[in-house]
Amino acid sequence: MDVKFPLQFDNSGRTAQTDDNDHIRDMIEQVLFTIPGERVNRPTFGTGLMQLVFQPNSDELATTTQFMVQGALQQWLGDLIAVNDVQVIHEDSTLQVTIAYTVRSTQQQFITQFNS
Repeated sequence: MDVKFPLQFDNSGRTAQTDDNDHIRDMIEQVLFTIPGERVNRPTFGTGLMQLVFQPNSDELATTTQFMVQGALQQWLGDLIAVNDVQVIHEDSTLQVTIAYTVRSTQQQFITQFNS
């Protein structure tokens, strides 16, 4: 069992735990929403996805985001997951990032979605 992200407490007041598949999804979320330079000992960790909130929403931004997300996931989580597909859709002021991946240890496939 792994520690739940973001840090939470369970009903008994202990640190909440999560299973391996949820932990991997939590790690994907950390990679997506961490700004490079935010972590002292890992200055290149993250994607900077949150910085894109202030950019004009366009097809070019969606394509750039797609490559940025796929590269960061391969770099930081490539030993745990195989990224099958990354799709980025822009609607109004929202970017919707959908990631299809396979957990290497179990060969289970998952699809997860994030909005920014």
